[in-house]
Amino acid sequence: MKVAFFSSKSYDRESFKATNVDYGHELTFFEAQLNCDTAILAKGYPAVCMFVNDIADAKTLEILVEGGTKFLALRSAGYNTVNLKRAQELGIKMARVPAYSPYAVAEHAVALILTLNRRLYRAYNRVRDDNFSLEGLLGFDLNGCNVGVVGTGKIGMVFAKIMQGFGCSLLGYDAYPNSQFETLGNAKYVSLPELLKESDIISLHCPLLPETHYLINGDTISGMKDGVMLINTSRGGLMDTRAVIDGIKAHKIGYLGIDVYEQEDELFFQDLSDTIIQDETFQLLQSFSNVVITAHQAFFTCNALEQIANTTLTNVTEFAKGETLTNEVVYKPSNP
Repeated sequence: MKVAFFSSKSYDRESFKATNVDYGHELTFFEAQLNCDTAILAKGYPAVCMFVNDIADAKTLEILVEGGTKFLALRSAGYNTVNLKRAQELGIKMARVPAYSPYAVAEHAVALILTLNRRLYRAYNRVRDDNFSLEGLLGFDLNGCNVGVVGTGKIGMVFAKIMQGFGCSLLGYDAYPNSQFETLGNAKYVSLPELLKESDIISLHCPLLPETHYLINGDTISGMKDGVMLINTSRGGLMDTRAVIDGIKAHKIGYLGIDVYEQEDELFFQDLSDTIIQDETFQLLQSFSNVVITAHQAFFTCNALEQIANTTLTNVTEFAKGETLTNEVVYKPSNP
């Protein structure tokens, strides 16, 4: 089957070409982001493969259908940028990659915690400049800290196990509790307000849904412990960025580590080093010395890329053969 890939980078091309040897599909790679202006590139392709920040709104979907597209292969777990209702109306089938490497994302969250706590970014730059002073680099022991885990699915569970290894007490919150969470030592489910109040570190591992949009906002931040460390490797829309900035200014949030940003589709996965970024909110975030931002790289391990390619091409193969889609995304009224 002919498949048009959008938002493709060199690592996408390498991993998918290597994996496709076992599948035999006809792959074409476009660097452009999928949206209503670029959808015409997919004309003649029955399948389109999109990434996390590609936009499949109603207009884009209509253009794709006019060009002969019948299947969307999402090479990500999330699908919040797809108009599911319109896709169903147009008869477009969809499948996603529900899990690739929970270890990759969980380990990156821990890396952000360690980087912020021990000021590794500042220490590295100092030593490069032959400055060996320890002033301003004071950290704290993770052992004995309360760590709030918001979302205890596959990634949240891996994260919880790692933090358990540091000797932390775990406070979990999930609309759909995982029976395995409280089998961990020093782990218990609590209400969200209690988690916010008692946690020294809060890490988000939940999907972006209407009910979780701006889960972190002015009200929830006010209920947090002073000087809390906040980590987000899930979706940018989980946090109201302006409220987070206010929390940093008020010293309520003592540390912020994010791998996602609510307006990241205009920034991430491209080199903007020779441009002037117009997003003043993002620029303000970068100005704080207690903030570390990475550009949606938590998933980015060789293990995860291999799994993404295999699952995506399996999804395409199932559709091409008319088989039941193992990882199908189906519109429900509660979905966006």
